[in-house]
Amino acid sequence: MAAMTIIHPLPASGTESTAYRKVALAACFGTFIEWYDFLTFATLAVHFATLFFPPDDPVAGLLYSLATFGMGMVVRPLGAALFGSFGDRYGRRKVFIATIAIMGAATFAVGLLPTHAQWGWAATGLLLALRLIQGLAMGGEIGGANVYLAEHAPAAQRGAMTSVLQWMGGLGILASTFQIVLLQSWLSDADFKAWGWRIPFLLSALLLLASIKARLALHESPVFEQLRQQRHTAVTPLRDCLRDRHTLGRMGLLFFCVSAGGGLLFFCSQVYAPIFLKTVVKMDPVLAGWITLPVTLCLFPLTWLCGALSDRIGRRPVVLAGLLLGTLSILPVYAGLLHFSDQPLLIFALLLLPVLAVALVTGPQTALLSELFPARTRYTAVGLPHNLAAGWIGGLSPYMVALIADKTGSPLAGLGYPFALLLLALVVGYFALPETRGQDLNA
Repeated sequence: MAAMTIIHPLPASGTESTAYRKVALAACFGTFIEWYDFLTFATLAVHFATLFFPPDDPVAGLLYSLATFGMGMVVRPLGAALFGSFGDRYGRRKVFIATIAIMGAATFAVGLLPTHAQWGWAATGLLLALRLIQGLAMGGEIGGANVYLAEHAPAAQRGAMTSVLQWMGGLGILASTFQIVLLQSWLSDADFKAWGWRIPFLLSALLLLASIKARLALHESPVFEQLRQQRHTAVTPLRDCLRDRHTLGRMGLLFFCVSAGGGLLFFCSQVYAPIFLKTVVKMDPVLAGWITLPVTLCLFPLTWLCGALSDRIGRRPVVLAGLLLGTLSILPVYAGLLHFSDQPLLIFALLLLPVLAVALVTGPQTALLSELFPARTRYTAVGLPHNLAAGWIGGLSPYMVALIADKTGSPLAGLGYPFALLLLALVVGYFALPETRGQDLNA
């Protein structure tokens, strides 16, 4: 037998290594573009309620708009299954390039859409179709980025060095929110509704070109290269995952605990919070944006610190601490937003609690997801349950919360939905989540 070349992840000094910086920059920048594109829609959900749906019923329009946002999340698992199988069979790099190109093209097209006033329900249908395309592409992106970055990082610093990937959701919200706040400050309300809302989508074309250029310069994951040299790549990765009881059990754990918990906390703190401030608290949209921007900024150092903490004490205690904090704080925080509606500083302080919970769960998450599964089917095993949880549980949570609140007449009743699911995630994690710190990703 010919000798095999064993390829290892980058060394521990990779934090200062040009090679690792290029890997991290290309992987993270592409994921940032995906999140920017995806979350710009969420940030504009209130405006889309009148732009793409009949304006005579604002509540129904908001629910339709949130449902359209949620549908993009619902199809994420299909994208994960499709692109995840390609990633395990043909390599991580090729999938990266395909997903960002599809996502960027769909986002740019949103900026060209006619409104409901111009084309009626046809415009609504086109918006939904583009959201579905975005969701499919994002389903292939998120799991792949987790795997690609983790497979390049040294084991001793994997939590800290991969935690930067989790910044991309916050950066996407930060960029889209900041841009929209500036546009709303510079433009009249009539101009923003007429054409200003299109600018973030059209500008994404420039970001897309830069992202594709960065990803074309990427090399294949060292773990996948070793699998390919050994001719051990999976032929039917999805079927292999579903047949192996150990892998299937960990996919269930990932779905019910880590990804569900992280998705709920992220969407409740970063997506639904500004919607709640604008529609329930009745806060001026520009003021709501200026409050949520610094809250999101705090997410970045906290996420890195929590990832680094997981390198020292383990992934399990950090994640469980985040789930516990999220479960205990979500109802009091939103009740406080209503009670202190005229005190921006107190609102800022309250929103820091769920942000810390997000950081505790997502800081170790990139490393943990890859450490749970064998290399041969890792892309599929990570991507499918993660996108199922993030899409069906986390992504639909703003819609479910708003729907329950509307049906019950209580603005806080809907928060019982994420509370119950966070409690379930905490219980499942306490009894079933293993410690994975230091796991060999070549295995």
